[in-house]
Amino acid sequence: MNKPLRRISVCCLVLVLALMGWVTWIQGARASAYEEDPHNPRVAIGRYAAPLGNILVDGKPVTGSTATSSDLKYKRTYKNGPLYAPVTGFASQIYGSNQLESLYGDILDGSDSRLRNPVDTLTRQRAKGGDVATTIDSAVQEAGYRALGGKTGAAVALDPATGRILGMVSTPSYDPGTFAGSGGADQRAWQALAADKNKSDLNRALRQPLPPGSTFKLVVAAAALENGLYSSVDEPTDSPDPYVLPHTRTTLTNENASAPCENADIRTALQYSCNTVFAKMAVDLGKDKVAAQAEKFGFNDGKVDTPVRAAKSVYPTDMDAAQTALSGIGQFNDQATPLQMAMVTSAIANGGELMSPQLVDKVTDGGGKTIEQTAPRTYGKAMSARTAEQLRSAMETVVDKGTGSNAKIGGLTVGGKTGTAQHGVDNSGTPYAWFVSYAQDAKGRQVAVAVMVEDSNASRNEISGNGLAAPIARAMMKAALA
Repeated sequence: MNKPLRRISVCCLVLVLALMGWVTWIQGARASAYEEDPHNPRVAIGRYAAPLGNILVDGKPVTGSTATSSDLKYKRTYKNGPLYAPVTGFASQIYGSNQLESLYGDILDGSDSRLRNPVDTLTRQRAKGGDVATTIDSAVQEAGYRALGGKTGAAVALDPATGRILGMVSTPSYDPGTFAGSGGADQRAWQALAADKNKSDLNRALRQPLPPGSTFKLVVAAAALENGLYSSVDEPTDSPDPYVLPHTRTTLTNENASAPCENADIRTALQYSCNTVFAKMAVDLGKDKVAAQAEKFGFNDGKVDTPVRAAKSVYPTDMDAAQTALSGIGQFNDQATPLQMAMVTSAIANGGELMSPQLVDKVTDGGGKTIEQTAPRTYGKAMSARTAEQLRSAMETVVDKGTGSNAKIGGLTVGGKTGTAQHGVDNSGTPYAWFVSYAQDAKGRQVAVAVMVEDSNASRNEISGNGLAAPIARAMMKAALA
């Protein structure tokens, strides 16, 4: 063989070897990656080749599957879709999935290795899909959804002793079943949802941090008691009325000019929601001590998973004294989700111990056998038992004699705190109405609730935490303990 032919032969051999190596790499080492690539149509075909497992509320499915005439043989269906969309999320043949539908997708579609029996392992067949049982109480969920009605807002109810999420409502909502398939109607429904100015697909309970307003005063009060600034909720504070913000000429006043806010004790200051008391208190404590207390409740933690991850609630630390004063009344750059504020009241109700919020109770295989059980987990010690007891007493005064009267429930002990947060430049936008609370029955059972009403179409002078948000909290607490 002459030299040119030998070179061509060597070159061809190298190319063949390279091709064989590449094929081996693709079909061997990279096989699983390509099998799981969402752009591989076989992934969707495999996922929807059989009915999916279900998401359960009170042990009953709120999801289902129905046969189709396409290559994707089954599509997801939803019972009371708008009611449970903030819990389930969606599963769409062409638009993917989110929330529990996504996080437990391998359980629901049967691809999780824990679901396989020996025969499935040998044949490499997909197992029957498993189920995901939630912690949601249908009565609490329905009560919150009905009470929110046509308002834009959200509400969360927690069991303080376990952290179980009993209700998680967001309105306006959407029906995930309208775009679960792959037809033209599904595509139009998806496009309409994406163009919705009301952001119906936004889970406001977990993903919409807003200024918490006066509900944040509970955090400042806890910091004052924990750091010894005041020894009890009945000790007079050093609080002028009105209060001039430090190093400024800006005067802070109270909503009720006749309220006894000058040098008021914490109980009275919560009862009348005195801005001057808590603004001065935040300055006296200093931003670092208030931040440390806020972080014990979960603020500034970007990894609060239910397991659906919540947006980070923020207590800012880069502030001057005047800004610290405003942050003490839940303004400036304070941001909190309804879940976060429910965690605050949950810790107060639970003697200072904050439990991690959890949305999933257990996961079972296709035969109903439990393969994963969620146990209660402690998030941390938010405050001493004595501080928690004093704050509960003061919150009960708010409901019995103060601004939270609409939360009263006969036969139950109820404590709460109202909040109305400014919105927009110079408060030009519609204020946000908040209410946080807890209730306890004669047997010691408890529930903690946080409600945020973002928009109610009410006139500005009708917007208040007690008027708009407290009745929603009342409905959920009553449903949980009735």
